[in-house]
Amino acid sequence: MVFNSYTFILFLAVVLAFYSSPIRWKSKKILLIGASYLFYAAWNPPFVILIWFSTLVDWLLAQRIAYATSIRLRKFFLICSLSVNLGLLGFFKYSEFLVNSFVDMAAMIGVAYQPLEMDIILPVGISFYTFQTLSYTLDIYKRQMKPWHSFTDYALYVTFFPQLVAGPIVRAHDFLPQCDTPKSVNWSKMGWAVSLIILGIFQKVVLADGLFAPVVEKVYDSTAIVSSMAAAVGTLAFAGQIFCDFAGYSTTAIGVAMALGFALPDNFRFPYAAIGFSDFWRRWHISLSSWLRDYLYISMGGSRHGKVKTYRNLALTMLIGGLWHGASWTFVVWGGLHGSYLVLERLANRLMGQWRIWKTMLGRLFLAGVTFGLVCLAWVFFRASSFDKAFEIIQATLFLLPYAEIYVSRVDVALVGVGITGLLFMHAMLRNTTLEDAAAKVPDLLKAMVLGIMLTLIIMSPGEDRAFIYFQF
Repeated sequence: MVFNSYTFILFLAVVLAFYSSPIRWKSKKILLIGASYLFYAAWNPPFVILIWFSTLVDWLLAQRIAYATSIRLRKFFLICSLSVNLGLLGFFKYSEFLVNSFVDMAAMIGVAYQPLEMDIILPVGISFYTFQTLSYTLDIYKRQMKPWHSFTDYALYVTFFPQLVAGPIVRAHDFLPQCDTPKSVNWSKMGWAVSLIILGIFQKVVLADGLFAPVVEKVYDSTAIVSSMAAAVGTLAFAGQIFCDFAGYSTTAIGVAMALGFALPDNFRFPYAAIGFSDFWRRWHISLSSWLRDYLYISMGGSRHGKVKTYRNLALTMLIGGLWHGASWTFVVWGGLHGSYLVLERLANRLMGQWRIWKTMLGRLFLAGVTFGLVCLAWVFFRASSFDKAFEIIQATLFLLPYAEIYVSRVDVALVGVGITGLLFMHAMLRNTTLEDAAAKVPDLLKAMVLGIMLTLIIMSPGEDRAFIYFQF
């Protein structure tokens, strides 16, 4: 079940109808848990068992960690939690990747090995809810929170359907306290919640799927050689597609949660207006970048043990972040590039950070342009199905290929150009504010007109039905 479907609209209407009825708060939480399982089961019902298992295991082990009488026991139960969660994630997400990598390595030394066909189905959203349950266990291990008093609340935290399959990744200390306060349909915020839902679905259906995706697929899914213009336009289109697709999901999730009386954290803050890569990761997929910072980077030592170890920790964190996104070496390279960017940025700040030019409008504009350009370079590896395709796109962009077979039309160039320019302009204008604060300054009549236009374009959109990109992660 996806947000951009009539099935979900019907599903949400039924949930809201029951949720607004005068029943006890505990009954409403059970209703949300049941609705969340139904929402998830719409993809593959047997995988609900995995969520049940993960929920129960982490609940019980967190209790053991909190009340263990020795450091050794606490570490043992933490290792059990990590082993179960990362073991499940590793089996379903990385088994085939590891086997295929072994086959490739064997072939390099002349050994032909043909493994059995594994045919493992990846459970939707497993990376997201695994990191979510782990954060609860890790926070208790670090004594940053105590075990929660209600298993019902914890089960709702793990399965809450608005953000279950593609985030934002919610922390237990942010979500669980909200479960103590009885809630109903939040009519006072319903207008803004519906606005966020419309905006999110507009980003997905009209921009990501309708405007950008056809050009991206024409360039990246073709086995023929692409032209320089096609490579550049296709990569810019993917930069627009992945933002509108993922930010569209997060915005919709925040809106749906708000309608139910819950607050979810922002996951994007106009990242294409970033000045530098540290700034980019404070704005892009914030719930993941902050998770990696708090539970991985800082746990490895962060920046506390000298420059060399700081650079190592940055690089390792981003490599693991790349691998989290997908079981492929192209994702590892994507993460490696961003790790390199962060290291080089720190070095550059030490050497040139005091230069006045970087504080001028022209200097900041230049840095923003360099940031966006290098982010787009990394997107090539994120989107390409293989290294051969990624290098072909890069070579074509640099005019290094002798001929081409795939071209893009002037209409495609114009539409992507207008779309990306508009996206960059909006990010630049809203860089230092929030969407809610910016919307508060717009007259109500104008907001209603804009939302009406968005809703009309959503209904009229003839685009192909595409799943959200981050469902595969």
